[in-house]
Amino acid sequence: MLSKGMYPDNYTLPFVLKACAKLQSFYSGELIYDHCLKLGFVFDTFVGNALISKYGGFNNVKVARCIFDEIPRLDVVSWTVVISGYVQMGDIDTARLLFNEAPVKDRGIWGAMISGYVKNNCFKEGLYMFRLIQMSNVEPDEAMFVSVISACANMGALDTGIWIHKYMDQQKFPPSLRLSARLVDVYAKCGNLDIAKKLFDEMLQRDVSWNVMISGMAMHGNGESAIQLFRQIEKDRVRPDYITFIALCSACSYSGNAFEGLRILDRMRNVYNIEPKSEHFGCIIDLLVRGGILQEANQVIQSMPDSSNPSDEAIAWRALLNSYCSSKLTKLAEVATEKLMRLEDHSSVYVLLSNIYASSGKHYDAKRIKQMMKSRGVNKAPGCSSIKINGEVHEFIAGENSHLQNFGEAGQAITLYRSEPLFIAADTVEHSQYN
Repeated sequence: MLSKGMYPDNYTLPFVLKACAKLQSFYSGELIYDHCLKLGFVFDTFVGNALISKYGGFNNVKVARCIFDEIPRLDVVSWTVVISGYVQMGDIDTARLLFNEAPVKDRGIWGAMISGYVKNNCFKEGLYMFRLIQMSNVEPDEAMFVSVISACANMGALDTGIWIHKYMDQQKFPPSLRLSARLVDVYAKCGNLDIAKKLFDEMLQRDVSWNVMISGMAMHGNGESAIQLFRQIEKDRVRPDYITFIALCSACSYSGNAFEGLRILDRMRNVYNIEPKSEHFGCIIDLLVRGGILQEANQVIQSMPDSSNPSDEAIAWRALLNSYCSSKLTKLAEVATEKLMRLEDHSSVYVLLSNIYASSGKHYDAKRIKQMMKSRGVNKAPGCSSIKINGEVHEFIAGENSHLQNFGEAGQAITLYRSEPLFIAADTVEHSQYN
């Protein structure tokens, strides 16, 4: 177009900028930005929104914010794309401040904020935002339902998940493949495998739901059912992926089936040509050590391919250390700890070794490890858990007792969110520990 002597306008440039973002071509995007400056379109609303989206996609939210602040006439898309940029960078607090300042809040802005909270593991805040949107005149869409159901699955908030499911039914919201998979996920993760299996069987297309069901069965110790479901996958000629095999390795670990775990690892490599990752090795190593097959566990970890990311290798060694600690194998745990400390400086390594010394009666060594943590400035994140009483969720943080509703030395009670009581029995009490 340029070679023909024609100049782009404020309708052409946004599409070219979108193409640069899709191709992840930062250099080409900078060239187009130069054209925007030369032609005077940089402060045009359409072009400015495309530039904000481009720089947000390249994690350069500082430039995106500068463009946003310079656009004279902001529209609802401007607010949505800049909020999405901060969300992608993990700066959820700034995103929320912008959300509060937005003069008009349409479905896109609400969706960006809800999904932003969930993607950044702020699950209770995501559910709270969903409650707020119900008080507005904006109808939730599929993306919002997917986000809040994922939040319920990660928090173990089954009652809230059931309420959202029934709310969707009341609104006659058509369940898509993605939404059905999330519903299966929340029921499976929260332990209601019967309803999860019923929803799974009703799906015309299952896709990722195979992985969801296998993971749910594995999580709740139903390893044999998970393996049978994998056999059904093979029978139906559905190709499994690496996530399927992570779930299967976990299922074998929970059920203590060492032989089946090694067989699955072999099929993964030789039948499906999928190279195992650190998560697979971690599950298999844990399985072998629990079964007392220590020599095979060492052979598996030695056969791991070299990884450019030390944290990948650390996952497998941490599983080995955890298994040694469970078996009170002090000498082997010391070897695994030495290897882990070369890969990472994480508090869990020190805590595991300190615990094994304490359980073996070596209290001096246990104290020495804790002093080593202190001298090296390694801090252990305090444990926390949540409890739901009469539809109200409270959070307890270890060591905190300053709250007016603190329960003795258990910690500080913090109200996270209140569930909609319409579908929840008054005497429901459910406990979920997520750290």
